[in-house]
Amino acid sequence: MKFLRRSLFGLFLVSVCAALIFGAGSKMVSSFKEKSAQEGFRPPARERQFAVNVVTVEAAKIAPVLSTFGEVRARRTLELRAPQGGEVVELSSTFQEGGSVKAGDVLLRVDPTDAESNLRVAQADLQEAEAELSDAERGLKIAEDDLEAARGQLDLRVAALTRQRNLADRGVGTQSATETAALSEASARQSVLSKRQSLASAAARVDQSKNGVLRAEINVSEAQRALQNTQVVAAFDGTLSGVSTALGAILNANEQIGSLVDPSDLEISFRVSTQQYANLTSASGSLPDLPVVAYLSMADLDLTANGRITRESAVVGTGQSGRQLFAQLGTSLGLRPGDFVTVRIQEPEISGAAMIPSAAVDASNTVLALTDESRLEVLPAAILRRQGDDVLVDASAISGRQIVSERSPLLGAGIRVKVIGADAQGAGGATGGQPAGAQGGQAATIALTDERREILLAFVASNTRMPDEVRARLTEQLKAKEVPVSLVERLEGRMGG
Repeated sequence: MKFLRRSLFGLFLVSVCAALIFGAGSKMVSSFKEKSAQEGFRPPARERQFAVNVVTVEAAKIAPVLSTFGEVRARRTLELRAPQGGEVVELSSTFQEGGSVKAGDVLLRVDPTDAESNLRVAQADLQEAEAELSDAERGLKIAEDDLEAARGQLDLRVAALTRQRNLADRGVGTQSATETAALSEASARQSVLSKRQSLASAAARVDQSKNGVLRAEINVSEAQRALQNTQVVAAFDGTLSGVSTALGAILNANEQIGSLVDPSDLEISFRVSTQQYANLTSASGSLPDLPVVAYLSMADLDLTANGRITRESAVVGTGQSGRQLFAQLGTSLGLRPGDFVTVRIQEPEISGAAMIPSAAVDASNTVLALTDESRLEVLPAAILRRQGDDVLVDASAISGRQIVSERSPLLGAGIRVKVIGADAQGAGGATGGQPAGAQGGQAATIALTDERREILLAFVASNTRMPDEVRARLTEQLKAKEVPVSLVERLEGRMGG
């Protein structure tokens, strides 16, 4: 019995183990089938959306602003040279570097002793030549009277010869008397010929005397000019530069002693590319009279000067490219010849254009515009001008549309996007107009409160490092109704505000 009980218990354990093994195998098979079914099932994928910044394009009339760099030059510059060499015996108090002179001021004088002596000698020679001319004219008058007397005697001799021949024909006169009268008539005729020769000689002497007087007058004029050349006179109002002489110095003839510059008559020489020149020229090919603004940036303020383009260089120049233009400045307060300035030129207005960020246009001159389904489509936008970080494009195909302001390689036609920052970009980005400060090449301006204006004026008045003329001009700008933003930012930055 004991053996049978143990055998039945062992059989029971074997059955339980077999059941457990079968259940585990069934569970494993079902789990593998379920996993295989799950791997074969893929849920529907969601379409990915990209976040983009957009701007609204509005077509308008825009005057592009061309920016370049140029050098300020003086339109009137005179090299001061000493026409006559010698010792400097007189020097003007204003003859120094930066000295201001007026037209007609005597700047210096060299020793005039030799020039004065030569002038007196020339004047003496002139008086001698004039005396010789007077004597020759008197001799000519005497020769004319002598010829007239000889002709009178000839008339008498001719009458006597005629009378003797009449007497001889009537048989009253003699042959010897007729011959004697003929000899007398021939002698009188010879005398007239001699007097005519003397008259011609007297006339030639008068002509030679006139030539002598003319040469003497020329010598006097040269001596007077040499005396005048012993002093250097300012030809126009201006400022002296490069002064290089002193009292008592010995100057050589034609030696340069300085330069006279007119600081109130300035121009700017600048160079533009051939493409920019083609944009500036009119349809007829001539360069229009366009306004320019010159900027000279400094620590405390920006000096500005307005002008207009006047001419262009006739040749490109060896090793150069583009075109060289010249603009005459109407106002030049604070600028001096040699300053390197930024030049902005306002071009003629372009209709149907819009200003957008340069990152919105690709190399093919296309932009990505939003559709009603928030998807992108490619539209053409030909670039007309480049304005810093913005571009001026033809808005005929994108006017009124929202475009992506910053292109990305992930964006393309048909992609669905999500618009972010539309209000911020629409207000400060490209709206079809020009950015602040671009209109006419002028800086953006703001209206100051009375308290803020007084603080800035007090700071300018207390700045002792600033030149008087710059301080006056800066004060005038701050007192205006609209003040440039860049000027306010610079001054407040210097104040630590």
